[in-house]
Amino acid sequence: MPAVTDTRSSLTTLTLSVFLAIMVGWLLMVGKSLLIPIMIAVMSVYVIATSSRAMARWPVTRRLPEFLRKVLLGLAFIGILAALNWVVIVTARDLVALGPAYQANIERMIAQGFGLFGLEENPDWNAISEVVFGRVDMTAFIGGLAGSVGSMVGVLVLAVVYAVFLAAEATGFSRKLAVAVPDREQALRTQGMIEAINARIGDYLAVKTLINVVVGSLSWVVLSLFGVDHALFWALMIGILNYIPYFGSLIAVAFPVLMAMVQFGSIQMALGVAACLTAVNMWVGNWLEPRMIGGRVNMSPFVVVAALSFWTTLWGVAGAILAVPMTSTLAIILASFPQGRPFAVLLANDVSEYERPVVRPEAG
Repeated sequence: MPAVTDTRSSLTTLTLSVFLAIMVGWLLMVGKSLLIPIMIAVMSVYVIATSSRAMARWPVTRRLPEFLRKVLLGLAFIGILAALNWVVIVTARDLVALGPAYQANIERMIAQGFGLFGLEENPDWNAISEVVFGRVDMTAFIGGLAGSVGSMVGVLVLAVVYAVFLAAEATGFSRKLAVAVPDREQALRTQGMIEAINARIGDYLAVKTLINVVVGSLSWVVLSLFGVDHALFWALMIGILNYIPYFGSLIAVAFPVLMAMVQFGSIQMALGVAACLTAVNMWVGNWLEPRMIGGRVNMSPFVVVAALSFWTTLWGVAGAILAVPMTSTLAIILASFPQGRPFAVLLANDVSEYERPVVRPEAG
């Protein structure tokens, strides 16, 4: 009988866990318009708090009060978003105006390609070209792309509002925790879990942001030297998409390469832009990023790819950008409880930190 009871209990627990996972997934999908700005706001607060601690170590800013440092960083963040919004508006306006010229370059390149293979007089190939390429509307495509980027900027503006209120309430969180969890041992364990999340996620996001500024700046230099239109806009896109591990840099490079192709009507020029941007991203991804980030986010590559697939399916590009910090947060929470510790080990890339015995905080 005890064996039967244990089996029923395990089956009940498994069924409830599956049901809970399905419900959480449904809520994440239905509520993404509300949750995405909130999650971006939380990540922004992490970056501001970590940057403020870094400024406390700099000779020029270490004498400033912590509140003033956070205010300066918050104003800088708002200023960056305002500048990004302005760049998007200007770029969308100019790209739509130049759409017909870009489409003419594409048609000329197609005609040159047919001429290279002696197909310009072939009626079958001309019919295929008309069906496949003749219906391409560069103006509509550019307008749709600019609209997508503009909606992303709108989400970021809403995230700024949330971030301001989150930062204002962060100072009183310790008192709220003490009142909410009267048991001292449980309160200390919860506080330790929160501090671990703050340290790991805050450091990762702050360093990753700095790396993205570097890769965006170098990309802007490359695009400016080649004379690609709206180099600043494409460099900003490269910096933002570089938050996506592994695939973000590949996606980011594709857009300015296509821009160079339709602008100059030259495959050779596009290949030159692609080679230089790829070299920049390879240097950052293979040399700079491993040295600066190191093991701040302890997740196996397979888990990172799986997390990217999961969060991208739920929340699109925003989910891909937030996949690593959210999954790392989940791993820290799982590691804080005996029942979730095995799952945290499976998510980790380096299990040495889990080989040490867990030290329980002692109540004073």
